[in-house]
Amino acid sequence: MEEPQRRALRRGRARLVAALRVEPLWDPLERRGIFTRTMLEELQSAGSRGDQARQLIIDLETRGKQAFPVFLSILRDTGQADLADMLIQECESPPAPPQLLDLRPVELELQGEKQHKSQCFGQTPARGVAAGIPLARGNSLLTGTCPCQVYELKADPCGHCLILNNVNFSRDSFLSTRVGSDMDCEKLERRFRALHFDVLTRRDLKAQEMVLELQKLARRDHSTLDCCIVVILSHGCQTSHIQFPGGIYGTDGKPIPIEKIVNYFNGSNCPSLRGKPKLFFIQACGGEERDRGFIVDSSSPEDEAPGVSLESDAIPFQAPSGNVDEPDAIACLPTPSDILVSYSTFPGFVSWREASGSWYVETLDSVLERYACSEDLLNMLLRVANAVSAKGRYKQIPGCFNFLRKKFFFVCD
Repeated sequence: MEEPQRRALRRGRARLVAALRVEPLWDPLERRGIFTRTMLEELQSAGSRGDQARQLIIDLETRGKQAFPVFLSILRDTGQADLADMLIQECESPPAPPQLLDLRPVELELQGEKQHKSQCFGQTPARGVAAGIPLARGNSLLTGTCPCQVYELKADPCGHCLILNNVNFSRDSFLSTRVGSDMDCEKLERRFRALHFDVLTRRDLKAQEMVLELQKLARRDHSTLDCCIVVILSHGCQTSHIQFPGGIYGTDGKPIPIEKIVNYFNGSNCPSLRGKPKLFFIQACGGEERDRGFIVDSSSPEDEAPGVSLESDAIPFQAPSGNVDEPDAIACLPTPSDILVSYSTFPGFVSWREASGSWYVETLDSVLERYACSEDLLNMLLRVANAVSAKGRYKQIPGCFNFLRKKFFFVCD
């Protein structure tokens, strides 16, 4: 989409939200290839008519070069020519001249940080604190760093943990049964309950059902909680993206971009989680590439091929057809602060799974059991990456996209 067209949509957004009749738009938008049925169903679940209109205008910017003229045509066909004329007028208007802003620093303090500020400057940690070792439950997780650089988890439970576990897929999806995934799910249920999270598991959901569960969690009131965790166990694929790579399949074979999943919980869409850590653990493939690794000096028996049958969660990436998701389709997304997305494998590569469970989840569970009471999350994820990378004939390396502002320690009994 051209910049003048994007600018017109933004300038006219207030009027469109107030006056746009969205109901007659859905069928022609699908028929003319601007949105898929799944995308439209998600737009329709956005809330009121005004909420649906607002999200439609935002998403329209990402739908390629033909989206704007087709949208104008549909507006005229549905008796909303006045809105089409308004957008044309806005499109032809010159951009506003840049304004010189009087930018002054503003000090922002999130809840719980103010009382710790004095401890961060010039004062020694509390007596009896061992560097790197959290105190008992109910106290701040004081480490060698100052308390204001550690997320506080005082609530009990600490927060919600949603696990989406897709094992069986529809026949027409051509996706295999994910043997071992139930064992992964059981391990993580036990682990996060032990770490004081309220765990909810959903099994074998279609893509739209997954979206509804995620939106339901994002719309909950998290104001009395300190954290939120989402775990997804499914087949995966590559997708076009701006921030977070990869996609997750529902049991009907329809993909959901991980980027979209994460952004349900950002500061704009989930205000009660602002400033609080939001953690995502993804056991799925990032693509179909198999990594044979490279030779290093090592006598570790773990580098040998395991004598078990391996499966991957990979599904080949197919570029979208038509005038959608073109390179110039740019979306404006809020800054994803306080978010960490842990991937079971590097983008583009497969993620290995055995009958006893996946390499990633098995290792993550083991590391959490051993180190959650003494190490922060990023350090533990390094341990997971190191352990998984040593396995098997085909190689796998977990990684993460980290937008956390502080160290994160789980709460232990």
